[in-house]
Amino acid sequence: MSQSRYALLTVDVEALPRRATEAHVQRLVLGRHETGTAGVIEMAAIGQEFGVNHVFFVDLCGCYVSLQEMLAVIARLDANGQDVQLHTHPETLPKSFWQDNALLASPRYMDEYEIQSRTDFVLRHFSKLITDITGKPILAHRAGSFRWNALTIRALQELNIPLSFNQSMRALESGRGVYGEPDCLPYTWSNGVIEVPVTERWVPGVPGFRPDRWVSLTYPESPYFKFGSRPIPAWKHPFAPKPAPVTVVLLHSWSLLERDEAGHAVYRDDRLLEGYRKFLRRLVKDCEVITTAEFLELKAQGKIDISRTVNLEQVEAQV
Repeated sequence: MSQSRYALLTVDVEALPRRATEAHVQRLVLGRHETGTAGVIEMAAIGQEFGVNHVFFVDLCGCYVSLQEMLAVIARLDANGQDVQLHTHPETLPKSFWQDNALLASPRYMDEYEIQSRTDFVLRHFSKLITDITGKPILAHRAGSFRWNALTIRALQELNIPLSFNQSMRALESGRGVYGEPDCLPYTWSNGVIEVPVTERWVPGVPGFRPDRWVSLTYPESPYFKFGSRPIPAWKHPFAPKPAPVTVVLLHSWSLLERDEAGHAVYRDDRLLEGYRKFLRRLVKDCEVITTAEFLELKAQGKIDISRTVNLEQVEAQV
């Protein structure tokens, strides 16, 4: 049965230094802890129970000192039929990386880049590491912490990467992003790159208690943007109206883990694994879960209508 709603399960796969004390790929990506395991392999397995695959946006910057471990994860995910795409946290790269490539180590954050060739280099370098393993072209990119600017979108065009998953109204609100369409529906940049925003909603604040803010559709669920095991009446459905809305769920490789007092990811029990199973059971009743390649195919077939174009020059001044 054809469905009018599509969803992408996007997972930022990161082994960032501050989220664990040691064995970062093992703990933060594969989710291996002394008391149990809950990482990307378990996440993919739960998805396949429902006949769906995830879009794993893999960052090779944060784990550069243990690069081979993450490359092995990519090979495993690809062999499992998962959709492996590009994620970048270049601010975490060691100074030696920049020295080896005859580049300055600053500016650190991608949204602060001012030279097109620097952005092109970062995306090209880490794209190649992934494609050398998967043998498939990179179809999509998401910047680390949604730190992007116009140079990022220009680089995607230059490298023939058709999809940008960089818009986040939360990031825009916090000053990390440079542009956003508040309906959170896909649009096309004037250079032909397609923007696929994270699904977010505006939550009015409570005076004296909580400010107004944007909230992302994530797992574990935010109390202000729920979509779990309980049915939702059509009139209260959290996703965008027709035609053919696209929902983008945001997860991380440690989303099935808990946090300890220091903010490090740890395994305590299977509570979040079972909760994710319930989350997907509910999601697949309302949405057809797709990959980036399927997104492009549905667009080509006219089943995902992207009629809005945004002039990239609007954000050029931010560079």
